[in-house]
Amino acid sequence: MIDLHCHILPGVDDGAQTLEDSIEMAKEAVKEGIETIVATPQHMTSNFHNANHSIISKVKDLNRELKAQGIPLEVLYGQEVRMNSEIMSALEAEELLSVNHKSKYIFIELPYNMMPNYAKNVLYELQLAGYKPILAHPERNKVIQEQPDLLYHFVRNGAITQVTAGSIVGKYGRPAQKLAFNMIEHNLAHVIASDARDTKKKKFYMKAAYDKMQKKYGADTVYQFMENAHVILDGEMVYTDPPERMKAKKGIGIF
Repeated sequence: MIDLHCHILPGVDDGAQTLEDSIEMAKEAVKEGIETIVATPQHMTSNFHNANHSIISKVKDLNRELKAQGIPLEVLYGQEVRMNSEIMSALEAEELLSVNHKSKYIFIELPYNMMPNYAKNVLYELQLAGYKPILAHPERNKVIQEQPDLLYHFVRNGAITQVTAGSIVGKYGRPAQKLAFNMIEHNLAHVIASDARDTKKKKFYMKAAYDKMQKKYGADTVYQFMENAHVILDGEMVYTDPPERMKAKKGIGIF
């Protein structure tokens, strides 16, 4: 199993704080059946700045420690970039890091309580530059919960979406869980990842999420989501059915 979004690197954001925390997370991941994790420290937030080269160094250090302790887990390079108007400048400055450092897929995190009016343009410009934006956990964004048609436009225009495993199993509240299911049913979700930060509250929940998806949608759906994680690591094209619109509650006038 692959987990494309995890805050396992020690002391870089609000995830693992120490190497011991990282090791405990790694052990928990192995118990879940996870063999590969993409480390995605937050970048360009008000509190955290984790540019390309610092992440690469820290991932190498963690992999050495995992190997030394005999923990069968591989950690790959990644980054979670907060949506902001300076993303293209950061790309030109070589601060940004795509998944596995070669795939051209890059995680973009939307703010939780609002939708920047430049979001559409940033996603478009990233694609013009040859990158493939993955929207991190959009089901937890309050604006998209109220106006899911925004997500339809993002996906129709080329964005990929990652749903949090915890949302599938109800750990982020009913609105996030309901939207996660609706995203799957309307071809607006493409991969599941943990966004794990510890082994206590913000855990992996990957196995539980896939089990719930299999009961609700069948083994073929689970297989497709797992396969999409593989192709993202390889930089290949994610399989997508044509996106369908969800019923909106109210408009907010972005498009």
